[in-house]
Amino acid sequence: MPQTAQHPASYAYRTVREDVRVPLADGVELHARIWRPVTEEAVPALLEYLPGRLADGTAARDTERHPWYAGHGYASVRVDVRGHGNSGGLPGEEYSAQELADGVAVVGWLAARPWCSGNVGMFGLARGGTTALRIAALAPPALKAVVAVCADDDHRDGDAHHLGGALLAAGTHARSAGLLSLAACPPDPRYVGDDWRRIWLDRLAALEPPVHPWLTHRAGAGEGRSGREAEEYRAIRAAVLAVGGWAAPGRDTVLRLVEHLTAPVRGLLGPWSQQYPDQGLPPGPAVGFLQESLRWWDHWLKGADTGVLAEPALRSWIDGSGPAGEDGDRPGRWCGEESWPSPDVREIHYGLDTALRTAGTPSDDRFVHVRSPQHTGVDAGSPHPAGRAADLPPDQREEDGRSVCFDSTPLPEPVEILGRPALRLRLRGRGPRGQVAARLCDVAPDGSSALITRGVLALVTRPQDGPATGGPAGGAQDATVDVTVELAGTGYALPPGHRLRLALSSAYWPWVWPQPQDEGFDLDPSRSTLTLPVRHLAADAGSAPIGFGPPEQAAPLDVRRPEPLTGRPGRVVIRDVAAGEWRLEVDPGSGGPWILPDGLVHEERTVEAYRILSGDPLSASARTDRTVRLERPDIGWDVTVRTRSELDCDATHITARSRVSALEAGSVVFSRAWERRIPRETP
Repeated sequence: MPQTAQHPASYAYRTVREDVRVPLADGVELHARIWRPVTEEAVPALLEYLPGRLADGTAARDTERHPWYAGHGYASVRVDVRGHGNSGGLPGEEYSAQELADGVAVVGWLAARPWCSGNVGMFGLARGGTTALRIAALAPPALKAVVAVCADDDHRDGDAHHLGGALLAAGTHARSAGLLSLAACPPDPRYVGDDWRRIWLDRLAALEPPVHPWLTHRAGAGEGRSGREAEEYRAIRAAVLAVGGWAAPGRDTVLRLVEHLTAPVRGLLGPWSQQYPDQGLPPGPAVGFLQESLRWWDHWLKGADTGVLAEPALRSWIDGSGPAGEDGDRPGRWCGEESWPSPDVREIHYGLDTALRTAGTPSDDRFVHVRSPQHTGVDAGSPHPAGRAADLPPDQREEDGRSVCFDSTPLPEPVEILGRPALRLRLRGRGPRGQVAARLCDVAPDGSSALITRGVLALVTRPQDGPATGGPAGGAQDATVDVTVELAGTGYALPPGHRLRLALSSAYWPWVWPQPQDEGFDLDPSRSTLTLPVRHLAADAGSAPIGFGPPEQAAPLDVRRPEPLTGRPGRVVIRDVAAGEWRLEVDPGSGGPWILPDGLVHEERTVEAYRILSGDPLSASARTDRTVRLERPDIGWDVTVRTRSELDCDATHITARSRVSALEAGSVVFSRAWERRIPRETP
């Protein structure tokens, strides 16, 4: 559905924009951009706080929504965190105590402005949404409401860099290279004057690759998280609208927030990738998200009765089976749950030797051996899909062929899944390490296989693990253990005549880093069960339909592109048959150059590459190269930042190599390389 760009003349208020400096207690000042309605009345403030460089990196996205909020009666504020963009100070670790304390201070500063009513809301996408939740857990008095989109609550069974105790490969080094380049880029002389070079060099000298703490804060850091999570949920006093997409990270965060928050909360789960839901990017459909969030703000920040509390606790999209329509949107429909967990969703158990069956089980052994080629997972799609067609997983038939599959018979009636499926598996150990990757697929009568959801569990022996804990386990050759693999949440409708497929593999590269000794695992189907959260087919009877207005945005930023987009392929798989090597190359498509209205030329180039030999888990390697160039031709300012992040492994360590080069007018002014060997710690 196309967005409707609203002209400022259609707003209830005329708007003004200004750039200001927000002073902090230690003397550092943060760069803020404020869009305000022209009115004598004090208005609430909305804050988006992240490192994404508001003057260039997020300028186009910011222009879509901040002026819109201002035109509807809010002071909408975008602030760069310390050490980024045109803010002062030095860059620090992601989500550091300093970064969060700065955010609390910004909330207080906004509430004290004479044009502010004293009520503040926070919103953000991905890192911005996560930051909003973490600041809400610190309970600044003025923060009354939050809209968190695709946020991460740092739950013990998965965070941005781990999944089921396994270290994620895809995205880990790429995200490190991206954050490193954000911190390494200079402030703009247009905003900070002639002091920009000194600030830049100080910033460069303080850099540390983000990947280092990610690799050292292993899954073991999740031990004891349960109690801390409960405390953090209770600490949040602001009303939270939790938003996510079934195709994006953070979907389980929405389900957990709706279930556990003691503050007022509503959940919205659509089909979307990691984007604001009004973007209209695959897999669609887009909705009027700005209008929906405005209802949230008006209720909690202005005291207006907008009916948000009359909405179901969870509004979710149920994905339909089949290809996208002519408009590019996925088939499906909206439904509502008055509470979560919902009484309309019940657990249905499928035995792997009864309701689901596999071919080829040896007659003299009840165990099925699962050992997959190391390139299993090349068709996984992106772990952080951002709306590009190549981000989404393609037909899974090739992946199914590299896995052990358990299929149902053709379904006699529709089956609607809503929630988090889980697997209870009885395994026989083949070594001290391993992992289980599980995919749930919809198999159509023509044999096509569509991914519904998936999950991973690292299998590592720990003395404190009993055989029925459901946590990581492994052990002696003849030992058996029961484990639980939790799959990501989903909303999906399988039509009659389709089959449900459970595909199990011992590898899932490049999503998950291979274990150093991959002997696979033996599975006892007779003692293994798939549990599905199945929604009652009559659950919607008598309920009002769920609907949203068409997407609206502010008038777009006038960005000029002097060169046409190259149309480079977003995702390429290369197979060297003779060498048994598989390579995956990903182009996130940032592109450029583009020229902002103030004359700044901004250009980005990023390439991710993954390599593995089909029979060797120690051959895995990943690399990202990223280049950012900023130029102001009118003053002869031309700077380039190049970052590289590489990961590879041996039997005992993962090695992280990072590099930053900074150039001014083509001459290198700074260069530094890091190398760190990090033990493969037991989770």
